[in-house]
Amino acid sequence: MAATEPIRDKKQLKALADYFLKRGQLRNYTLIVIGTSTALRISDLLRLRWSDVYDELHSTFRTHITIIEKKTKKTKTIALNKQVLQALRLYFPHRRGDFIFVSNRKEGKAISRVQAWRIIHAAVMAVGVEGKISCHSLRKTWGYHAWTSKEISPVVIMHIYNHSNYEVTRRYLGVAQDDLDRAYLRMELF
Repeated sequence: MAATEPIRDKKQLKALADYFLKRGQLRNYTLIVIGTSTALRISDLLRLRWSDVYDELHSTFRTHITIIEKKTKKTKTIALNKQVLQALRLYFPHRRGDFIFVSNRKEGKAISRVQAWRIIHAAVMAVGVEGKISCHSLRKTWGYHAWTSKEISPVVIMHIYNHSNYEVTRRYLGVAQDDLDRAYLRMELF
């Protein structure tokens, strides 16, 4: 079984988000934006509530969210960038219930991991995004672009992913294979 891949092409990533935006599917658009911008696991994304991102008392969106990761039980604080805040502002007037990614079928419940996969898979197929793309690809996409931009220290990326060393992060993001591919393709011997 091949490992899940990040979405390496930013144009394909934008097309994936726009797929939902053009259809008025603001929940799904917000899922893509928050998933790729926060590097959260799908289990943590789906547990997000409006109270995590919006302060009712002051009628304002929060600049950070703090969660306890389901898998690691570690506390994580994440800054919300302008794309996340823009997606949340767009979707906020249409909210239904406590969960950000609320189910259309189960009143008051978040969508399931399976439903999240179906949503992403259908859009990936419609848009033609290449590679083995799943919910976990959203998490990997942030790291891949952070790494390849060379603007964010690998140490910071390792810390965000809770990885023990540089090589684990390189393998996780598929960067090692990309480096090998570039080496093979650049060598023109004849």
